[in-house]
Amino acid sequence: MLRISKLTDYGTVLLAHLAASQSAVCSAAEVAAATGIATPTVSKLLKSLARSGLINSTRGSNGGYQLSKDPAKISATDIIDALEGPVSITECSASDSQCEHEGVCSVSGAWQGVNVAIRGALDSVSLSDLARNNSPTPRLRFAGLQITVESKTK
Repeated sequence: MLRISKLTDYGTVLLAHLAASQSAVCSAAEVAAATGIATPTVSKLLKSLARSGLINSTRGSNGGYQLSKDPAKISATDIIDALEGPVSITECSASDSQCEHEGVCSVSGAWQGVNVAIRGALDSVSLSDLARNNSPTPRLRFAGLQITVESKTK
């Protein structure tokens, strides 16, 4: 199953909060209180996001964190790459592939194509898109049958 980690999910929530705060500088404690995510987890994620360049960190009594660029210019790929490393669904899809069978594998090209398609889909979704509260619930088809992805409401 392809799934982002819980930390990446939380990181997206933190980024969405910073996006909603516009240009305000938010402390880790403020972000934790606003999102309901534990402060140690928030601190860890904010440091990782700052190292990746998605957010800026300011030290001092008025310090904190803010997005480094417009949320419309931060893609889902950027977020996943920052927190999990580059998206690659198979060993041969990674830029640093070390698969011993790559030279004779008959399916690696197809998997690499799938990987490119997934990255393209993730690139087309911005942090602004992710942060929208009123996003429609997607309707998908799986093996010809329509499925609905249910949204969680609290």
